[in-house]
Amino acid sequence: MKSPVVKRSIVVAGHKTSVSLEEAFWNGMKEISGLRDMTLSELVGEIDNNRQQGNLSSAIRLFVLDYFRSRATASRLDSSAGIG
Repeated sequence: MKSPVVKRSIVVAGHKTSVSLEEAFWNGMKEISGLRDMTLSELVGEIDNNRQQGNLSSAIRLFVLDYFRSRATASRLDSSAGIG
């Protein structure tokens, strides 16, 4: 499955910037921001404020990966404990 890189403009902390991500990461960001009841710009701003190094696109990819890994781990632990 090929996921081409898509470049989008987004406003972060009042400044317009461009972010290049694969469509799968944009979809993940939309899902996460919806679950957190925040805008995509707010979520990207949070990620930008918390990143230690690297560029914004990389920080977003790592954030999305960590988010879904954590959910998968929690789901696996719930299943093994007989919850859900």
